[in-house]
Amino acid sequence: MTLVMAPNALKGSCTAGAAAAALAAGARRVAAAAEIRQVPVADGGDGLVEIALQWPGAEPRTFRVTDPIQRPVAATLAWLPVQRTAIIEMALASGLALLATSKRDPARTTTFGTGELMRHALELGAETLIVGLGGSATNDGGIGMAAALGYRFLDATGCELEPVGMAVGQIAQIDCSGCDPRLQRVKVQAVCDVENPLTGARGAAWVYGPQKGATPAQVAELDAGLERLASRMREDLGCDPSAIAGAGAAGGLGAGLLAFCAAELRPGADVILDLIGFDTALAGADLVLTAEGQIDGQTAYGKAPAAVAARAKQHGVACFAIAGGLGAGREALHQLGLDALFSLCPGPISLDQAEQRVTELLADAAEQAVRAFLAGVRAQSSAGEGRYSHFA
Repeated sequence: MTLVMAPNALKGSCTAGAAAAALAAGARRVAAAAEIRQVPVADGGDGLVEIALQWPGAEPRTFRVTDPIQRPVAATLAWLPVQRTAIIEMALASGLALLATSKRDPARTTTFGTGELMRHALELGAETLIVGLGGSATNDGGIGMAAALGYRFLDATGCELEPVGMAVGQIAQIDCSGCDPRLQRVKVQAVCDVENPLTGARGAAWVYGPQKGATPAQVAELDAGLERLASRMREDLGCDPSAIAGAGAAGGLGAGLLAFCAAELRPGADVILDLIGFDTALAGADLVLTAEGQIDGQTAYGKAPAAVAARAKQHGVACFAIAGGLGAGREALHQLGLDALFSLCPGPISLDQAEQRVTELLADAAEQAVRAFLAGVRAQSSAGEGRYSHFA
Protein backbone atom coordinates (compact mmCIF):
# COMPACT_ATOMS: atom_id res chain seq x y z
CA MET A 1 0.00 0.00 0.00
CA THR A 2 1.21 3.52 -0.81
CA LEU A 3 0.14 6.54 1.23
CA VAL A 4 0.81 10.18 0.37
CA MET A 5 0.95 12.75 3.19
CA ALA A 6 0.31 16.17 1.63
CA PRO A 7 -0.69 18.68 4.34
CA ASN A 8 -0.58 22.44 4.27
CA ALA A 9 0.84 24.33 7.24
CA LEU A 10 -1.53 24.72 10.17
CA LYS A 11 -1.04 28.44 10.64
CA GLY A 12 0.38 29.46 13.98
CA SER A 13 1.01 25.95 15.22
CA CYS A 14 2.64 23.58 12.73
CA THR A 15 4.66 23.80 9.54
CA ALA A 16 3.67 21.71 6.55
CA GLY A 17 6.79 19.59 6.95
CA ALA A 18 6.08 18.87 10.60
CA ALA A 19 2.45 18.08 9.77
CA ALA A 20 3.51 15.58 7.09
CA ALA A 21 5.82 13.84 9.56
CA ALA A 22 3.04 13.66 12.17
CA LEU A 23 0.56 12.19 9.67
CA ALA A 24 3.14 9.61 8.61
CA ALA A 25 3.79 8.62 12.24
CA GLY A 26 0.09 8.04 12.85
CA ALA A 27 -0.35 6.06 9.64
CA ARG A 28 2.54 3.74 10.54
CA ARG A 29 0.73 2.63 13.70
CA VAL A 30 -1.79 0.77 11.57
CA ALA A 31 0.08 0.31 8.27
CA ALA A 32 3.68 -0.29 9.30
CA ALA A 33 4.72 -1.89 6.02
CA ALA A 34 3.16 0.76 3.75
CA GLU A 35 5.23 3.01 1.53
CA ILE A 36 4.65 6.52 2.85
CA ARG A 37 5.51 9.55 0.72
CA GLN A 38 5.73 12.83 2.61
CA VAL A 39 4.90 15.71 0.26
CA PRO A 40 4.17 18.90 2.25
CA VAL A 41 2.35 21.51 0.19
CA ALA A 42 1.54 25.22 0.20
CA ASP A 43 -0.86 27.55 -1.56
CA GLY A 44 1.20 30.70 -1.93
CA GLY A 45 0.81 32.06 1.57
CA ASP A 46 2.75 31.37 4.74
CA GLY A 47 5.29 28.56 4.43
CA LEU A 48 5.95 28.85 0.69
CA VAL A 49 9.72 29.21 0.98
CA GLU A 50 9.93 26.50 3.63
CA ILE A 51 8.22 24.11 1.23
CA ALA A 52 10.34 25.22 -1.72
CA LEU A 53 13.57 24.59 0.18
CA GLN A 54 12.64 20.91 0.47
CA TRP A 55 12.74 20.49 -3.31
CA PRO A 56 15.82 18.88 -4.89
CA GLY A 57 18.46 21.46 -5.76
CA ALA A 58 16.81 24.34 -3.88
CA GLU A 59 19.17 26.68 -2.07
CA PRO A 60 18.33 29.22 0.63
CA ARG A 61 19.52 32.76 -0.05
CA THR A 62 19.08 35.29 2.75
CA PHE A 63 19.18 39.06 2.25
CA ARG A 64 18.84 42.09 4.45
CA VAL A 65 15.78 44.02 3.29
CA THR A 66 13.16 46.43 4.60
CA ASP A 67 10.27 45.24 6.76
CA PRO A 68 6.72 46.73 6.54
CA ILE A 69 7.66 49.74 8.71
CA GLN A 70 11.06 50.20 7.07
CA ARG A 71 13.22 48.47 9.65
CA PRO A 72 15.98 46.10 8.51
CA VAL A 73 15.02 42.42 8.45
CA ALA A 74 16.64 39.24 7.15
CA ALA A 75 14.44 37.51 4.58
CA THR A 76 15.12 34.24 2.78
CA LEU A 77 14.13 33.21 -0.72
CA ALA A 78 14.49 29.80 -2.34
CA TRP A 79 16.82 29.71 -5.32
CA LEU A 80 16.58 26.96 -7.92
CA PRO A 81 19.79 27.44 -9.93
CA VAL A 82 19.07 24.82 -12.58
CA GLN A 83 15.66 26.33 -13.35
CA ARG A 84 16.96 29.91 -12.81
CA THR A 85 13.90 30.39 -10.62
CA ALA A 86 13.51 32.29 -7.35
CA ILE A 87 10.66 31.56 -4.94
CA ILE A 88 9.77 34.64 -2.90
CA GLU A 89 7.36 34.73 0.03
CA MET A 90 6.22 38.31 0.45
CA ALA A 91 5.24 37.69 4.07
CA LEU A 92 8.91 37.17 5.00
CA ALA A 93 9.66 40.77 4.04
CA SER A 94 6.30 42.54 4.26
CA GLY A 95 4.23 40.28 6.49
CA LEU A 96 1.88 40.96 9.37
CA ALA A 97 3.75 38.49 11.58
CA LEU A 98 6.78 40.81 11.53
CA LEU A 99 4.89 43.47 13.46
CA ALA A 100 3.68 43.69 17.02
CA THR A 101 -0.04 44.42 17.26
CA SER A 102 0.67 48.01 18.31
CA LYS A 103 2.72 48.58 15.13
CA ARG A 104 0.09 47.40 12.65
CA ASP A 105 -1.20 50.20 10.46
CA PRO A 106 -1.73 49.57 6.73
CA ALA A 107 -1.72 53.31 6.08
CA ARG A 108 1.96 53.39 6.97
CA THR A 109 3.26 50.00 5.85
CA THR A 110 5.04 49.19 2.60
CA THR A 111 5.90 46.27 0.31
CA PHE A 112 9.31 47.82 -0.43
CA GLY A 113 11.11 44.84 1.13
CA THR A 114 9.34 42.45 -1.22
CA GLY A 115 10.62 44.50 -4.15
CA GLU A 116 14.11 44.36 -2.67
CA LEU A 117 13.90 40.56 -2.56
CA MET A 118 12.81 40.56 -6.19
CA ARG A 119 15.78 42.78 -7.07
CA HIS A 120 18.16 40.42 -5.29
CA ALA A 121 16.66 37.53 -7.25
CA LEU A 122 17.32 39.40 -10.49
CA GLU A 123 20.92 39.86 -9.40
CA LEU A 124 21.18 36.08 -8.95
CA GLY A 125 20.27 35.75 -12.61
CA ALA A 126 16.67 34.66 -12.14
CA GLU A 127 14.64 34.16 -15.28
CA THR A 128 11.46 33.34 -13.37
CA LEU A 129 10.19 34.90 -10.16
CA ILE A 130 7.43 33.18 -8.25
CA VAL A 131 6.02 35.56 -5.66
CA GLY A 132 3.73 34.15 -2.98
CA LEU A 133 1.03 36.57 -1.83
CA GLY A 134 -0.51 36.26 1.59
CA GLY A 135 -0.01 37.18 5.22
CA SER A 136 0.74 40.81 4.33
CA ALA A 137 0.80 43.81 6.67
CA THR A 138 0.25 46.16 3.75
CA ASN A 139 -2.35 47.94 1.66
CA ASP A 140 -0.13 49.88 -0.71
CA GLY A 141 -1.26 48.35 -4.01
CA GLY A 142 2.30 47.16 -4.61
CA ILE A 143 3.80 50.65 -4.98
CA GLY A 144 6.43 49.82 -2.36
CA MET A 145 7.50 46.76 -4.34
CA ALA A 146 7.55 48.84 -7.54
CA ALA A 147 9.57 51.63 -5.90
CA ALA A 148 12.28 49.13 -4.97
CA LEU A 149 12.45 48.21 -8.66
CA GLY A 150 12.84 51.79 -9.87
CA TYR A 151 9.32 53.14 -10.29
CA ARG A 152 8.55 56.60 -8.87
CA PHE A 153 5.19 57.83 -7.62
CA LEU A 154 4.64 61.57 -7.82
CA ASP A 155 2.06 63.85 -6.24
CA ALA A 156 0.34 66.82 -7.92
CA THR A 157 3.38 69.05 -7.31
CA GLY A 158 5.81 66.54 -8.86
CA CYS A 159 7.29 65.49 -5.53
CA GLU A 160 8.07 61.81 -4.99
CA LEU A 161 5.76 60.10 -2.52
CA GLU A 162 6.81 57.68 0.19
CA PRO A 163 5.53 54.28 -1.05
CA VAL A 164 3.16 53.45 1.83
CA GLY A 165 -0.57 52.82 2.02
CA MET A 166 -1.59 56.38 2.89
CA ALA A 167 0.26 57.77 -0.15
CA VAL A 168 -1.63 55.73 -2.74
CA GLY A 169 -4.51 58.21 -2.86
CA GLN A 170 -2.11 61.10 -3.56
CA ILE A 171 -0.57 59.66 -6.72
CA ALA A 172 -0.85 62.03 -9.66
CA GLN A 173 1.69 60.34 -11.90
CA ILE A 174 3.50 57.01 -12.17
CA ASP A 175 7.01 57.51 -13.51
CA CYS A 176 8.39 54.29 -14.98
CA SER A 177 11.44 55.83 -16.67
CA GLY A 178 13.82 54.38 -14.09
CA CYS A 179 12.31 50.92 -13.67
CA ASP A 180 14.72 47.99 -13.69
CA PRO A 181 15.19 46.93 -17.34
CA ARG A 182 15.59 43.31 -16.26
CA LEU A 183 11.85 43.22 -15.61
CA GLN A 184 11.41 43.11 -19.38
CA ARG A 185 13.29 39.80 -19.54
CA VAL A 186 11.97 37.95 -16.50
CA LYS A 187 8.78 35.95 -16.13
CA VAL A 188 6.87 36.81 -12.96
CA GLN A 189 4.19 34.57 -11.51
CA ALA A 190 2.12 35.93 -8.64
CA VAL A 191 0.52 33.12 -6.69
CA CYS A 192 -2.27 33.50 -4.15
CA ASP A 193 -5.14 31.68 -2.50
CA VAL A 194 -7.80 34.41 -2.66
CA GLU A 195 -9.94 35.78 -5.49
CA ASN A 196 -10.63 39.30 -4.20
CA PRO A 197 -10.59 42.22 -6.68
CA LEU A 198 -8.56 45.30 -5.87
CA THR A 199 -11.36 47.58 -4.63
CA GLY A 200 -14.95 47.62 -3.44
CA ALA A 201 -16.80 45.60 -0.83
CA ARG A 202 -14.74 42.48 -1.60
CA GLY A 203 -11.53 44.38 -2.20
CA ALA A 204 -8.23 44.53 -0.36
CA ALA A 205 -9.06 47.34 2.06
CA TRP A 206 -12.60 46.40 3.09
CA VAL A 207 -11.97 42.67 3.52
CA TYR A 208 -8.45 42.57 4.93
CA GLY A 209 -7.72 46.10 6.16
CA PRO A 210 -9.27 45.67 9.64
CA GLN A 211 -7.17 42.61 10.46
CA LYS A 212 -4.08 44.64 9.57
CA GLY A 213 -5.02 47.37 12.03
CA ALA A 214 -7.08 49.74 9.87
CA THR A 215 -9.88 51.75 11.47
CA PRO A 216 -13.22 52.05 9.61
CA ALA A 217 -12.26 55.52 8.44
CA GLN A 218 -8.90 54.26 7.20
CA VAL A 219 -10.54 51.40 5.35
CA ALA A 220 -12.63 53.83 3.30
CA GLU A 221 -9.59 56.04 2.65
CA LEU A 222 -7.41 53.10 1.64
CA ASP A 223 -10.07 51.77 -0.73
CA ALA A 224 -10.40 55.20 -2.35
CA GLY A 225 -6.63 55.29 -2.69
CA LEU A 226 -6.59 51.97 -4.51
CA GLU A 227 -9.31 53.28 -6.82
CA ARG A 228 -7.04 56.22 -7.64
CA LEU A 229 -4.10 53.88 -8.19
CA ALA A 230 -6.15 51.84 -10.65
CA SER A 231 -6.98 55.05 -12.51
CA ARG A 232 -3.29 56.01 -12.72
CA MET A 233 -2.42 52.49 -13.91
CA ARG A 234 -4.90 52.98 -16.76
CA GLU A 235 -3.57 56.42 -17.65
CA ASP A 236 0.17 55.91 -17.22
CA LEU A 237 0.68 52.19 -17.88
CA GLY A 238 -2.26 51.28 -20.08
CA CYS A 239 -3.22 48.52 -17.68
CA ASP A 240 -6.17 48.12 -15.33
CA PRO A 241 -5.97 44.96 -13.22
CA SER A 242 -8.44 46.18 -10.60
CA ALA A 243 -11.28 43.80 -11.43
CA ILE A 244 -9.10 40.71 -11.94
CA ALA A 245 -9.69 37.96 -9.37
CA GLY A 246 -6.75 38.01 -6.96
CA ALA A 247 -5.74 41.61 -7.69
CA GLY A 248 -6.64 42.47 -4.09
CA ALA A 249 -4.33 39.82 -2.64
CA ALA A 250 -1.72 41.05 -0.15
CA GLY A 251 -3.18 44.53 0.09
CA GLY A 252 -3.29 44.97 -3.66
CA LEU A 253 0.18 43.60 -4.34
CA GLY A 254 -1.53 41.25 -6.80
CA ALA A 255 -2.60 44.26 -8.86
CA GLY A 256 0.83 45.83 -8.48
CA LEU A 257 2.63 42.77 -9.83
CA LEU A 258 0.22 42.60 -12.75
CA ALA A 259 0.63 46.27 -13.67
CA PHE A 260 4.28 46.94 -12.81
CA CYS A 261 5.83 43.56 -13.63
CA ALA A 262 3.47 42.11 -16.28
CA ALA A 263 2.95 39.18 -13.92
CA GLU A 264 0.69 36.22 -14.45
CA LEU A 265 -1.67 35.70 -11.52
CA ARG A 266 -2.22 32.02 -10.73
CA PRO A 267 -3.78 29.95 -7.94
CA GLY A 268 -0.88 29.28 -5.62
CA ALA A 269 -1.66 25.68 -4.82
CA ASP A 270 -1.62 24.58 -8.45
CA VAL A 271 1.72 26.30 -9.09
CA ILE A 272 3.25 24.62 -6.05
CA LEU A 273 1.85 21.19 -6.91
CA ASP A 274 3.31 21.47 -10.39
CA LEU A 275 6.72 22.56 -9.08
CA ILE A 276 7.00 19.69 -6.60
CA GLY A 277 5.84 17.11 -9.14
CA PHE A 278 2.79 16.16 -7.13
CA ASP A 279 1.30 14.13 -9.96
CA THR A 280 4.40 11.93 -9.88
CA ALA A 281 3.99 11.46 -6.13
CA LEU A 282 0.43 10.23 -6.76
CA ALA A 283 1.56 7.49 -9.16
CA GLY A 284 0.52 4.14 -7.70
CA ALA A 285 -0.86 5.72 -4.52
CA ASP A 286 -3.87 4.30 -2.69
CA LEU A 287 -4.70 7.11 -0.26
CA VAL A 288 -3.80 10.77 0.17
CA LEU A 289 -4.04 12.53 3.53
CA THR A 290 -4.07 16.31 3.52
CA ALA A 291 -4.55 18.77 6.39
CA GLU A 292 -5.30 22.42 7.15
CA GLY A 293 -6.07 24.49 10.21
CA GLN A 294 -9.63 25.22 9.03
CA ILE A 295 -11.62 23.55 6.28
CA ASP A 296 -14.90 25.11 5.17
CA GLY A 297 -16.65 26.36 2.07
CA GLN A 298 -13.83 28.83 1.36
CA THR A 299 -11.33 25.98 1.08
CA ALA A 300 -12.67 25.25 -2.41
CA TYR A 301 -11.36 28.61 -3.67
CA GLY A 302 -7.67 27.97 -4.23
CA LYS A 303 -6.69 26.47 -0.88
CA ALA A 304 -4.12 23.67 -0.81
CA PRO A 305 -6.39 20.84 0.46
CA ALA A 306 -8.86 21.43 -2.38
CA ALA A 307 -6.08 21.40 -4.98
CA VAL A 308 -4.61 18.22 -3.49
CA ALA A 309 -8.03 16.56 -3.55
CA ALA A 310 -8.66 17.59 -7.16
CA ARG A 311 -5.33 16.09 -8.27
CA ALA A 312 -6.04 12.91 -6.31
CA LYS A 313 -9.44 12.62 -7.97
CA GLN A 314 -7.86 12.98 -11.41
CA HIS A 315 -5.62 10.01 -10.58
CA GLY A 316 -8.42 7.95 -9.04
CA VAL A 317 -6.84 8.08 -5.58
CA ALA A 318 -8.91 8.37 -2.40
CA CYS A 319 -8.29 11.56 -0.44
CA PHE A 320 -9.09 12.29 3.23
CA ALA A 321 -8.57 15.62 4.99
CA ILE A 322 -7.87 16.42 8.63
CA ALA A 323 -8.55 19.88 10.05
CA GLY A 324 -8.57 21.70 13.34
CA GLY A 325 -11.95 23.17 12.45
CA LEU A 326 -14.65 21.94 10.08
CA GLY A 327 -16.76 24.92 9.10
CA ALA A 328 -19.90 25.66 7.14
CA GLY A 329 -19.97 24.80 3.48
CA ARG A 330 -17.44 22.00 3.72
CA GLU A 331 -19.88 19.59 2.05
CA ALA A 332 -19.06 21.15 -1.32
CA LEU A 333 -15.53 19.76 -1.05
CA HIS A 334 -16.72 16.20 -1.52
CA GLN A 335 -17.43 16.92 -5.18
CA LEU A 336 -13.88 18.22 -5.62
CA GLY A 337 -12.40 14.94 -4.44
CA LEU A 338 -12.28 15.05 -0.64
CA ASP A 339 -13.84 11.70 0.19
CA ALA A 340 -13.93 12.22 3.96
CA LEU A 341 -13.15 14.92 6.53
CA PHE A 342 -11.79 14.23 10.01
CA SER A 343 -11.56 16.62 12.94
CA LEU A 344 -8.20 17.13 14.55
CA CYS A 345 -9.78 17.58 17.97
CA PRO A 346 -10.78 14.52 20.03
CA GLY A 347 -13.29 16.55 22.03
CA PRO A 348 -13.99 20.06 23.35
CA ILE A 349 -10.56 21.66 23.78
CA SER A 350 -9.34 25.25 23.52
CA LEU A 351 -7.45 26.61 20.54
CA ASP A 352 -4.34 26.96 22.70
CA GLN A 353 -4.56 23.32 23.73
CA ALA A 354 -5.02 22.19 20.14
CA GLU A 355 -2.01 24.23 18.98
CA GLN A 356 0.18 22.88 21.78
CA ARG A 357 -0.75 19.27 20.95
CA VAL A 358 -1.04 19.64 17.20
CA THR A 359 1.47 16.98 16.10
CA GLU A 360 0.08 14.46 18.59
CA LEU A 361 -3.47 15.15 17.43
CA LEU A 362 -2.51 14.94 13.77
CA ALA A 363 -0.92 11.54 14.33
CA ASP A 364 -3.99 10.27 16.19
CA ALA A 365 -6.35 11.51 13.49
CA ALA A 366 -4.17 10.02 10.73
CA GLU A 367 -4.28 6.64 12.45
CA GLN A 368 -8.09 6.72 12.53
CA ALA A 369 -8.28 7.90 8.91
CA VAL A 370 -6.11 5.00 7.71
CA ARG A 371 -8.11 2.57 9.85
CA ALA A 372 -11.30 3.83 8.18
CA PHE A 373 -9.72 3.41 4.74
CA LEU A 374 -8.61 -0.15 5.48
CA ALA A 375 -12.03 -1.00 6.89
CA GLY A 376 -13.60 0.17 3.64
CA VAL A 377 -11.20 -1.95 1.60
CA ARG A 378 -11.94 -5.03 3.71
CA ALA A 379 -15.67 -4.48 3.35
CA GLN A 380 -15.29 -4.60 -0.42
CA SER A 381 -13.67 -8.01 -0.35
CA SER A 382 -16.12 -10.86 -0.74
CA ALA A 383 -13.74 -13.04 1.26
CA GLY A 384 -13.77 -10.58 4.15
CA GLU A 385 -10.08 -9.80 3.76
CA GLY A 386 -9.01 -6.78 1.77
CA ARG A 387 -5.81 -6.71 -0.24
CA TYR A 388 -4.26 -4.42 2.38
CA SER A 389 -5.19 -6.49 5.44
CA HIS A 390 -1.60 -7.69 5.86
CA PHE A 391 -0.53 -4.12 6.64
CA ALA A 392 -2.78 -3.89 9.70
